[in-house]
Amino acid sequence: MIDLSIVIPVFNEAPNLAPLLAEIDAALARQGMTYEVLFVDDGSQDDTAATLSALQAAHAHVVVIRFRRNFGQTAAFAAGFDHARGEMIVTMDADRQNDPADIPALLARLGDDCAVVNGWRQNRRDPWLSRRLPSRLANLIIARASGVRLRDRGCSLRAFRAPVARELRLYGEMHRFIPELIHSAGHQMAEVPVNHRPRVAGRSKYGLSRTFRVLLDLVTVLFLGRYGDRPMHLFGSLGIVSGGIGFLIGLILSWNKIWAGLTGGLAAFEAYRLSDRPALLLAVLLIIIGVQFLVIGLLSELLVRTYYETQNKPVYRIETILRAEPVLTEP
Repeated sequence: MIDLSIVIPVFNEAPNLAPLLAEIDAALARQGMTYEVLFVDDGSQDDTAATLSALQAAHAHVVVIRFRRNFGQTAAFAAGFDHARGEMIVTMDADRQNDPADIPALLARLGDDCAVVNGWRQNRRDPWLSRRLPSRLANLIIARASGVRLRDRGCSLRAFRAPVARELRLYGEMHRFIPELIHSAGHQMAEVPVNHRPRVAGRSKYGLSRTFRVLLDLVTVLFLGRYGDRPMHLFGSLGIVSGGIGFLIGLILSWNKIWAGLTGGLAAFEAYRLSDRPALLLAVLLIIIGVQFLVIGLLSELLVRTYYETQNKPVYRIETILRAEPVLTEP
């Protein structure tokens, strides 16, 4: 076991790799800790593979994980966490916009009361329209929806206690919601201001299109965090509300027809035609939708029970256990 693992996803960043490694070594030279740098090559198509091979041959603390094709940044983080040997794990981007000189400050804040330390880019050096504006909008929406208040949830520069990072189940594009996953697991987080630098080589992989994917993934994260182990509470509530409103509309229509008969006789009763009223169709539709929600809830409960019971997955996470040692008495 070593002290620190630095996980860096890489995609077409060949010009940045050697300078980045030099900056990391310089930042950690006086920290008195053992560390490794894991570069995860996410199917790069430039000279990244050759550059990483050369760096690994020249530096024993460099580890290279190369994917067969491009699987995405989330998969790269997951692979890095799975193969990291450090007691602490730091993640960062390969484009050199994150400053390795900030790593000691993140590690200093990491402790028993704080499982994850997030970097906070106070002065971002990115284009306003294509990067900063979408980031601010997404940050605001996610904070309001999830209740996780962070100034900058998009910064890849983070420090983890290793067990916390390894218990994350990352797939799809869930790396954007690491703070929400950490919060859902009950861990404490902190933010530390970090330096953010302009890109000096290579091209950015981000754009406005990712904003829509973030919003879609947010729905998944919120569902898993709040109803992942009790989906019937969500779908059942929607079913009861929908079916209840439909039943109430139908009841009102039925009473109106009966009342028409009571006050106007048989002729008024027959003249009050429910089939001519759109509200009747709305009532029937809401009742059918309510039944469908209830059925979806039951099916989801079966899937959740199968998921947890067949894989012996716990529905809780324990921080620590305090137990007195048994007192042995002589016969």
